[in-house]
Amino acid sequence: MNSFGQRFRITTFGESHGKAIGCVVDGVPAGLVIDEDFIQSELDRRRPGQNRFTTARNESDGVEILSGLFEGKSTGTPIAMVIFNKDQKSRDYSNIKDIFRPGHADFTYFYKYGIRDYRGGGRSSARETAARVAAGAVAKLLLKEFGIEVEAGVCEVAGIEAKRLDFTYARESEIFSLDPDVEEKQKQAIVAAKEAHDSVGGAVLVRARGVPVGLGEPIYYKLDAVLSEALMSINAAKAVEIGLGIEASRLRGSQNNDEITKEGFVSNNAGGVLGGISNGEDVVAKVWFKPTPSIFKKQRSIDTAGNEVEVELKGRHDPFVAARGSVVAEAMMALVLADMLLLGASGRLENLKKIYG
Repeated sequence: MNSFGQRFRITTFGESHGKAIGCVVDGVPAGLVIDEDFIQSELDRRRPGQNRFTTARNESDGVEILSGLFEGKSTGTPIAMVIFNKDQKSRDYSNIKDIFRPGHADFTYFYKYGIRDYRGGGRSSARETAARVAAGAVAKLLLKEFGIEVEAGVCEVAGIEAKRLDFTYARESEIFSLDPDVEEKQKQAIVAAKEAHDSVGGAVLVRARGVPVGLGEPIYYKLDAVLSEALMSINAAKAVEIGLGIEASRLRGSQNNDEITKEGFVSNNAGGVLGGISNGEDVVAKVWFKPTPSIFKKQRSIDTAGNEVEVELKGRHDPFVAARGSVVAEAMMALVLADMLLLGASGRLENLKKIYG
């Protein structure tokens, strides 16, 4: 499937080394001011080639809006956006056109479809996430109308954990680090792996502030379930935690429960979600990313004929995919919340009567 969401629905298209990538965003209410500069600024945050901690592929990621706008506002019809690829080097992949790269989707795509675009992974490449960020920027513009803000940052690199969380600092950090006290050590770990022709993994913390009570649909479209699905769909994501996540399983109920007073919840171990519905606290999730599978070491594999081979990759790749993944995580949370916002609008008869009564 290449579409996500029910009321606020996106469809992405394109491949890593194709002519372009893009998305169609459907369900945007008419009259929303579409700030094209903001959309571009979001893409600029995810853009490759900005520093030594990302791939050297230098894409401008300039976005062009093709439809759905009139005089700067949404018309209620699908918003189509396209980003043309400018810096492909497909020849870097000619040596592996018949070989499955370890850790990649080459093997599974080939056996599912009987064909694969070997140029940078084709559709399975993280290049596709630029389209998600463009769509997520539109979702953020909608959420802003309701005072909802989504932010993210890197909370762990190669086992080096953030001890404090500064989301403002993360926006300025080259690796989107949440903790300036450990950022340098995290950078050193990335550089050391890169110099060894290897890569490292890490984790991203993403949160939404200002979320009202009541977003989420029982039983099969719970906020935390859909959010987990959205975050797990990001390339290289291997695990998602909501609130305390795994740590909650190690506590007693008396420790994990968020007690309630007339002023509100005393803590937020639940990560802002109870029974699949937002409780008014910050919605908090952590995404764990594996090390980038594109490494420049010789590895064993097989080719499409089943022969055992050694593979050594060429090309330009991120030594630490979670850094730019944090921008994508923001986009995916924004898309989920925008969808839930529209779904929740019809949850009460009185809401419908305000419109049609």
